[in-house]
Amino acid sequence: DPPQAVLLGFKKRGFGAGKFAGIGGGLEPGETPSGAALRELYEETTVQALEEDLHFRGCLTFHFPYRPEWSQVVYVFRLSRWRGSPQETGEMRPAWFSIQDLPLDQMWQDNAIWLPRLLSGRPVTARFTFAADNETVTDYHFEQQEYI
Repeated sequence: DPPQAVLLGFKKRGFGAGKFAGIGGGLEPGETPSGAALRELYEETTVQALEEDLHFRGCLTFHFPYRPEWSQVVYVFRLSRWRGSPQETGEMRPAWFSIQDLPLDQMWQDNAIWLPRLLSGRPVTARFTFAADNETVTDYHFEQQEYI
């Protein structure tokens, strides 16, 4: 079933500060994407979960030609079960949003393109390219993912 709400975090510092985003972050040496997702979930919200409750939903590639160090690949997961209630941390202020009331005007522009697709239950493997302002999406492409 598609979710009725999504947990987002208001970034207080670092990459994307001042915007709402999904919970997550970079891989540490030797870490798997699912391991990083669980670690970041705990570090950013104090919520704990098990790897068996993470469900891979796609992969997003972000290309910032005018700020190459921002280019990244993001693995997208849906979490079906967790322990604890999201708490504010030094990096994030978590908040639940109805899928009908997402704060898209306070998020990276690409979210308006892929997040509704994800929340409708469809996988999201896509590539996004950003303009010189590092905010505007100039091009995007969804790839078919039959295996998800």
